[in-house]
Amino acid sequence: QEVFELKGVAYNSYWGYLHDQKRNSREKRILEPIFQLNHQYKLNSKTIIHNHFTYQYGTRASSRLDYGGGRLLEDSETIVGGGVNPDPTYYQKLPSYFLRDPSNPDFGRAYLAAKEFQENGQINWNEIYEANMNLTLGNNSVYALYDDQQDIKFWSLNSGFSTRLANRFSIQGMVSVSANSSESYAFMKDLLGGKGYLDVDSFTKNYLEAQSDLRNPNRIVFEQEKFGYNYELDARKVGMYLNSSYSSKRTDLFAGIDFVSVNYRRNGKYENGAYPGSLSLGKSKVTDFQSFGLKMGFLHKFNGRHIILMNGNYLENAPILNHVFPNVRVSNEMVNGLKVSVYKGLDLKYVWRHTHFRASLSGYYLMLTDESKISFYYTDGLSGLENATSSAYVQEVLTGIDRQNSGLEFSVEVPLLTNVKFKAVAAVGSSVYASDPDLYLSSNGFEGSLSLGESFLKGYHAAGGPQHAYSIGLEYSSPNYWWLSGSFNFFDRSFVSVAPITRTRNFFFDTDGFPIHDLDLNIAQKLLEQESLPTYFNLNLVGGKSWKINNCYLGLFASLNNLSNSLYKTGGFEQSRTANYPTLKEDKTREKPLFGPKYWFGYGTTFFTSFYIRI
Repeated sequence: QEVFELKGVAYNSYWGYLHDQKRNSREKRILEPIFQLNHQYKLNSKTIIHNHFTYQYGTRASSRLDYGGGRLLEDSETIVGGGVNPDPTYYQKLPSYFLRDPSNPDFGRAYLAAKEFQENGQINWNEIYEANMNLTLGNNSVYALYDDQQDIKFWSLNSGFSTRLANRFSIQGMVSVSANSSESYAFMKDLLGGKGYLDVDSFTKNYLEAQSDLRNPNRIVFEQEKFGYNYELDARKVGMYLNSSYSSKRTDLFAGIDFVSVNYRRNGKYENGAYPGSLSLGKSKVTDFQSFGLKMGFLHKFNGRHIILMNGNYLENAPILNHVFPNVRVSNEMVNGLKVSVYKGLDLKYVWRHTHFRASLSGYYLMLTDESKISFYYTDGLSGLENATSSAYVQEVLTGIDRQNSGLEFSVEVPLLTNVKFKAVAAVGSSVYASDPDLYLSSNGFEGSLSLGESFLKGYHAAGGPQHAYSIGLEYSSPNYWWLSGSFNFFDRSFVSVAPITRTRNFFFDTDGFPIHDLDLNIAQKLLEQESLPTYFNLNLVGGKSWKINNCYLGLFASLNNLSNSLYKTGGFEQSRTANYPTLKEDKTREKPLFGPKYWFGYGTTFFTSFYIRI
């Protein structure tokens, strides 16, 4: 919020000037060509066999600035270095940092920080180059620009059939096999004026634990070289699917089942100092999951005007690869207690086709169980550690997440004139956590994992957009093949995502491991309330035109979104930096919190247009 108030909604902190030229520190490069072979064979008038083969390979790379460069002292076991975070929005560069002590605020430095941020507020590339050319670090770069790079290879083979057993019955089936392998690593792009980069974690005090690769200690990295982390991931998947359907004059029925088996493995190519030996180097054990799914549904036409539809499903989904290894870059360790997630859903819809309107009403219920999530952050206020550590960069692992989604949706379409329609839509839903998942932390800063037990999330709203939405609009369709539609849209019930760590027992304990003696439950309840974002609206305009010239078709499509240029928050999340009652209370009592929620803002007025030619 502080950054928004100082720089506005269009501010982007990731670029700056280098000799009067704009340079961006965050660039993404994707090169992933896809090759496909499709085959279809008509066995007879009722049966078709089809085969599909896909092969994809390529590279994904995302650049970022590193500020952890350093050097070794003469004893060769002491690492010094590390720079100041170059992000202009780093909390120690903002005015609130100098006002953090209510009893002794530094208004002068806060004013200077605000002025500097408003007038500049971009990455200072020239300053970065000057720091790297300072010989006190032995020509090693403090700052470097590197890519998080991933090289992938993927192939899949699907073979299926569809057959009609009788005039009303049909069956479809498919068998699929796929394999996905990738290599991920840090790739040095630019030393930014330095001669090399010491491949260690300069923020880790222990000399051995700081090594990125114990087999190549204190390695000096040059441009166009891999460093930091290097690992391979392999995923194998086999699936089978079968669906049958029945269709009559008034009723359609279907039922489908599937079975999927997947297995994952990590292969570390570096022996990380914090995870020596097989903890990081070499192949991990193979973990595998089997999942089953069932879908059923029907459509019944009472007559041409009244239709009812219902769908039900029970779907098991294996964890995605990114949720299997909590610290995948440097460790073969797997998530504890990982399970197949289950989605159980039911929806019912009624459609009324009247001569003067068309309307539909639907309701849905969805229960999602045993989901998992991994998050990375730096936090203060940890308890339960054997040493004096109360702050650490951690990997937070949540398992056993249950969510319940339910709601009603209504739509109506009314012809007003020959070519004009009125449309209205309302969606009223609720998405809440339905369980108290287990939470544990792992980190280079302490040994083993730190279990914090249950995170009491049950009853909190699951963030992810507005849960209530309403829209009214008009649409005009011209006989001359052009159309125009406008709508007024209103959104409500958006929530900031809560920080799970502050809903654990850690919140009620001091850093010495003892319960907080002056805890006020009323204040604690207020601190843990979930923030609801303000309602917002927008006006949208969409239109198109098509032409036919001989056998050639031309088409134009254009949209204007948020014509009113409304400013609104689309979402956000609580930071997990303040992990217990004293740290969170101290921060929230400040006029401008240092670690308040981070927000996403909607764009102002935007437009999109496309043009196509079809021969």
